[in-house]
Amino acid sequence: MREHALEIWRSAVEAVRPGPALERLWADPTHPLRLAVERAERIWVVGAGKAGTAMAQAVETLLADRLDRIEGIVNVPAGSVQPLQRIRLHAARPDGSNHPTPQGVVGAEQMLQLFAQAGPDDVGLCLLSGGGSALLPAPAEGISLADKQAITQMLHACGATIHEMNTVRKHLSRIKGGGLARYFLGWQLHSLVISDVIGDPLDVIASGPTTADPSTFADAIAILRRYQLWDQVPASVRRRLEQGQAGQIAETLKVVPAYVFHHLLGNNRLALAAAQRTAEQLGYRVLNLGTYIEGETREVARVVVGMVRSIRAEGQPLAAPACLLLGGETTVTLGPSVGKGGRNQEFVLSALHELRPEELAGVTLLSGGTDGEDGPTDAAGAVVDAATAAAIRQRGWSIAQALQRHDAYPLLDDVAALIRTGWTGTNVMDVRLVLIAGS
Repeated sequence: MREHALEIWRSAVEAVRPGPALERLWADPTHPLRLAVERAERIWVVGAGKAGTAMAQAVETLLADRLDRIEGIVNVPAGSVQPLQRIRLHAARPDGSNHPTPQGVVGAEQMLQLFAQAGPDDVGLCLLSGGGSALLPAPAEGISLADKQAITQMLHACGATIHEMNTVRKHLSRIKGGGLARYFLGWQLHSLVISDVIGDPLDVIASGPTTADPSTFADAIAILRRYQLWDQVPASVRRRLEQGQAGQIAETLKVVPAYVFHHLLGNNRLALAAAQRTAEQLGYRVLNLGTYIEGETREVARVVVGMVRSIRAEGQPLAAPACLLLGGETTVTLGPSVGKGGRNQEFVLSALHELRPEELAGVTLLSGGTDGEDGPTDAAGAVVDAATAAAIRQRGWSIAQALQRHDAYPLLDDVAALIRTGWTGTNVMDVRLVLIAGS
């Protein structure tokens, strides 16, 4: 069952790789992107995200007959940098970090300069995927990088949602909230998007650098007050947000320009659909709970454990052999004691903590980030079962203590439960699954 779980999860990741997705789009000779690129004098490529390397590779492969027209730079994590022919991959942050860096600012500034060079017959391509917000820092006037780093750390620690985090970040940036689209001086701008956000809102993915922003300065202030951060943030941040609320600073982009087009290449729904097909082929009855899974990781795990018990005891909501599929992205609210781990590792460890040893027979749980990175670790997530629980007891680990410290990684590493894939080339949130054997 552990091998089945890994096979199901891998099929989900494979289904949302950017190369095949871009080829499917390009196969339509009437698609607006294809028509624009075929006519373009020059093609300017920018972007940011954990899938940036694979997306840039796919663009160069697809446009191999016109590489001499292409120039670009894409901000990616350092570990995914590779030499390409015309698009430069820029190391904008180290692996295992999700905070803006000076290197990210350098790359973002170069993107703005490139777009300002575009001529009337030129086309821009913007490659966006999850993690793009931290990889694309361009602080607004009066805001320092240190200010943005402090805000990012505070919002992560308090358990703010990605919508809330990006609402604040957009109002402290020159490139987010449609700012990048304002710099483009060419004919058409096409954004290619891999979504890592529930519901696929374009204004939230990578903080929406090429689309309209429905949020306001007042919304950003309300979020900081909601989490009791208003008095803790740098004075420069409070000053800018208050000036914006008073109308002294221009708002973020409110209407998408007619020359901007958006194309969704992959999302969590497509990954779950692929996982469901694989699980059914392996003989499981599948309950796909969809992409709208969010909230505190431990609470979600507790609900899933309840469903496992119901399937075992009552055959509800479906009979075993069963596969529960969950997408979305949960959060972990950190306390004063913070160890090493991520939301996916904490999910499986929380489920193990809830399930009694006798309930684990014939049950396998897997949770993994489709980008190959779970929190500040080298693991995508973890897969656990009864053998894992036995190994934890044998080695003297305390699951309760590890959870209290948010320190799942050392424990799961010691019992060989971690999933290590390296960068997968995509990023569509998480895929979690539970397999329950038949009697």
